[in-house]
Amino acid sequence: MLFKTKLVSSLEKVFCDAELKSPEFKYASALRGEVFAFQVAFWGDTIIKNIKFEMESEISKLISIRSVGYVPCDYVGASFDDNVLRKTAGLYPDPLYPAEGVINALPFQWRALWITVRIPEKCKAGKYDITVSFLRNIADQPESCIDCRETFSLEILPVTLPKQQLLHTEWFHTDCIASYYQTECWSEKHWELIGKYAANAAAHGINMLLTPLWTPPLDTMIDGERPTTQLLIIEKKGSKYIFDFSRLKRWLDICLSAGIEYFEMSHFFTQWGAKFTPKIVVNENGAEKKLFGWHVSASDPEYKNFLSQLMPQLLKLLRHKELDGKCFFHVSDEPSMENIEQYSQAAALVNNLVEDFPLIDALSNVDFYKRGIIKNPIPANNHIEPFVEAGVKPLWTYYCCGQSNKVSNRFFHFPSARNRIMGMLMFKYDIYGFLQWGFNFWFSQYSLDQKLDPFRVTDAGQAFQGGDAFMVYPGEDGPIDSLKYEVFMEGLQDMRALRLLEEKIGRDATVKLLEDGLDCQLKMDCYPGEAAWLLARREKINQKLASLV
Repeated sequence: MLFKTKLVSSLEKVFCDAELKSPEFKYASALRGEVFAFQVAFWGDTIIKNIKFEMESEISKLISIRSVGYVPCDYVGASFDDNVLRKTAGLYPDPLYPAEGVINALPFQWRALWITVRIPEKCKAGKYDITVSFLRNIADQPESCIDCRETFSLEILPVTLPKQQLLHTEWFHTDCIASYYQTECWSEKHWELIGKYAANAAAHGINMLLTPLWTPPLDTMIDGERPTTQLLIIEKKGSKYIFDFSRLKRWLDICLSAGIEYFEMSHFFTQWGAKFTPKIVVNENGAEKKLFGWHVSASDPEYKNFLSQLMPQLLKLLRHKELDGKCFFHVSDEPSMENIEQYSQAAALVNNLVEDFPLIDALSNVDFYKRGIIKNPIPANNHIEPFVEAGVKPLWTYYCCGQSNKVSNRFFHFPSARNRIMGMLMFKYDIYGFLQWGFNFWFSQYSLDQKLDPFRVTDAGQAFQGGDAFMVYPGEDGPIDSLKYEVFMEGLQDMRALRLLEEKIGRDATVKLLEDGLDCQLKMDCYPGEAAWLLARREKINQKLASLV
């Protein structure tokens, strides 16, 4: 019987059906206030059950261990470059399950434990060994005994990671939570789950949450519906609307206490063109009525009347909660040039209603900005250059299923370095905000099937590349993190470290250090693809910061 282990970085994807050729990773440094991770991979040539693992370290209270799980993916996309790990369907490492101190080694399969170190801001600097031991003792079967150890050395530097400046939103789908957990929307159980998922998001650098004033008109088939998730309680009496903001206030309080700082309000019009109104339910004459939706045109005078009554009261509430400058509004998601006139009319209406609160929208044609239709466009990372040339400030970016060639993304079949590099790229581009649509979209495309099992269907019903639609999995009573989620957070920490270095030595010197030795300047479609480069460059940044203490 053979059992072997190997220390590898968090940027390695340990596939259960392939030889692990990754280099060993036994030392790194980290800053105070950082979340650091590495992996211990293991392999056996036969099935070996009930192997105990133990962790020993002077900083053991800061360390947690999870098991890297595997999920199937049918669809990895149809168009992508060669910087991928695989081009086929199969099992991909992603969910991080709680580990209970015992593992099984399966025959000829590499598996891994994910070791996380959460370093407090006031942690004592120094070098700390972290030893993970694998033990199996059977008195009458000495050939089956295992006594194996791996030791990782982590140096905590006397430098504290600064607060994240980047505004970061991953669209938070409250209806998916209610549907998966089979609970009524805005029931006590639903509120409890929302609090857990919001806190989890905040802990991973997501500081902005999509707020469903009404059911967000996103990824919904024309004339189709998503479950009603409307924070506003509305009564209609003749031409007058009466608004109850109690649910919205509770939402804001829960999110703020969870660590969320910014809010983006659900879109005023339907996706891909702003042609129709979102689903909005009101109580009229004692009965619930779907007053707006696919059956109501975006230009309907009654919708304008509704918004003109709502917005002054809503903005007053947001200002009372001291959320000036921290709330963002949307017109319509991803409009194209063929509906620019329709979008322009809708944007003009909304601009007058939101006063000095900013409007943001994901769109990728710079003409929307050049014509003055929107001041805060969010271009995809593969369409960002014209917006840079146009001098858009503050500059946002996003990616989703359409960004699969050359640029960074987080698909299952992409290397983790291609996920994490986004942090360094956002620093280089001086990105102000980042948006991605899939924090927890557990439905199929267009929300047609609302009862998918995210552990079995990871591509929204063979619609989006595996890894695109959600960052977290639904655990029994709260979120289960994913490998890609943790790695993207590491990229955000890289960006924070670069911001700190910029404060100390200036932007030009920081960019020079970041790009030193590269054949080309860092761009969204031009960057080193190797995990070794990224890890070494982050180490160089750390040591430069330490030298300035």
